[in-house]
Amino acid sequence: MKDRQEKIAQVIVTAQQMHDIEERIFTAGMPVVALMEKVAGLIARRIQDIYLLSCQQENKGKASLSPSLPPSRVGILTGPGHNGGDALVVARELYFRGYEVLIYCPFSKLKELTSQHLQYNRSLGLPCYDSIEPLQDCDLLIDGLFGFGLERTLTDPVASAINQLNEWDKPIISIDLPSGLHTDTGEVLGTAVRATHTLCLGLWKQGLLQDQALDYVGKAELIDFDIPLADIQVVLENSPSTKRITKTTALSTLPLPRPPVTHKYKEGHLLLICGSRRYSGGAILTGLGARASGVGMLSIAVPESLKSIMVAQLPEALIIGCPETESGAIAQLQLPAKTDLNSFSAIACGPGLTRDASPILQEVLDSISPLLLDADGLNILAEMGTINTLQKRQNSTVLTPHTGEFKRLFPEIADANQHRVKATREAAAQSGAVVLLKGARTVIANSQGTVWINPESTPALARGGSGDVLTGLIGGLLAQASSKKISVEEIVATGAWWHSQAAILAAQERTELGVDAHTLTNYLIAVLVSTSNKK
Repeated sequence: MKDRQEKIAQVIVTAQQMHDIEERIFTAGMPVVALMEKVAGLIARRIQDIYLLSCQQENKGKASLSPSLPPSRVGILTGPGHNGGDALVVARELYFRGYEVLIYCPFSKLKELTSQHLQYNRSLGLPCYDSIEPLQDCDLLIDGLFGFGLERTLTDPVASAINQLNEWDKPIISIDLPSGLHTDTGEVLGTAVRATHTLCLGLWKQGLLQDQALDYVGKAELIDFDIPLADIQVVLENSPSTKRITKTTALSTLPLPRPPVTHKYKEGHLLLICGSRRYSGGAILTGLGARASGVGMLSIAVPESLKSIMVAQLPEALIIGCPETESGAIAQLQLPAKTDLNSFSAIACGPGLTRDASPILQEVLDSISPLLLDADGLNILAEMGTINTLQKRQNSTVLTPHTGEFKRLFPEIADANQHRVKATREAAAQSGAVVLLKGARTVIANSQGTVWINPESTPALARGGSGDVLTGLIGGLLAQASSKKISVEEIVATGAWWHSQAAILAAQERTELGVDAHTLTNYLIAVLVSTSNKK
């Protein structure tokens, strides 16, 4: 059972894929009406749980909370399709449980099953309106206007109704996804419901995990209605997979396994090339992120003028002082005797480097060590020509751009802000690299087209230096994984999850304003301890 739940939790589908999966279920003999009853029953129970919890939170600190809350007014927003049918069954179930229910349905033409449910609700005496105003006094709104597959821009009267209810500042629970969002991209189609909760049905829809949708989704959770795994596998087997990074998958490799008898070089030797006189902090933060990864040996190449600062901050690391330019950038690498770039298990290059260090990057690219590029490493690569340059590499490369860097790296690819999954997948396919596109929902793709999305993060990471910590952390994991049977893309996905979970924990304990990049490094180990204790 747990294995099935974990597999379901990882799956992300497009509208077409969800349609094909449902068609297989119905073709196999599952009546649409039976599935609707099952799904709506699960939704109704979850809505009641959410409402009771919110009431308890509102009454927290008061003398007592009545064990039997008085019936509340619930507004049901009904669409013409089966999403509207789900909402109408929910309306009926809540009515039978003592809630006062009002229905908003501005459509004259409904699917047959939806129409039947509306007719029955009317027979029960539930009022139905084609205007949104009568629902203004409701305590809770249920959004069942549109389900997955919506592609057209919303128009009046529905668009105006949505804008109006968004101004009411009431709790709204959306069924499957907030009405008005594109299922695949999360694009707002003119306007969209700003939900406080979204109950995604069956499988995670790709649009719910896109940056541009997050202002509308609220707290999202999955309502599992027992889709057979075989149907999912048949539909998805010939398409590049898109997966959610889950706690279980991330922790399956953390900490990275070590044999009883080992030594520091067997547990990975990472070289960081970073920093300049102008940006010494980038080198420090990258080093602290790498230290937290547990890498066996850490070497850090910096301009000579930074060496004493780095030794003070990272006494366990081997600090390599390099000749520097007049501007304080690394002029050339000066590695220890009998050491070259191919001696390292992995290399991470870029934070604080400045573009004055551009000659260094070609030397790094010519190495055969796994390589991670970030910050100025990416900017220099873009000037060199991303795709042609990376196609010559003999080992794996990881790129970790934000959207601005992505545009410079891949100017021919469509806007990564609007089509994050598609853009990241294309970039990885063209370059042969594993590409991590930073954002509120970080997207990772490999050259075979497999995509991972990190489903949780926090605005606390919108601080200078947070990306430097991520570079060091993933670099350290890459160095350790070089001797283990763990793919580069799995390691990158694990590092992204670890980084965001540390920030979430730090924000919970210190508030979002209290999570600077240096503080973040102190929570990298703390979050592993916390999650391990909860297993």
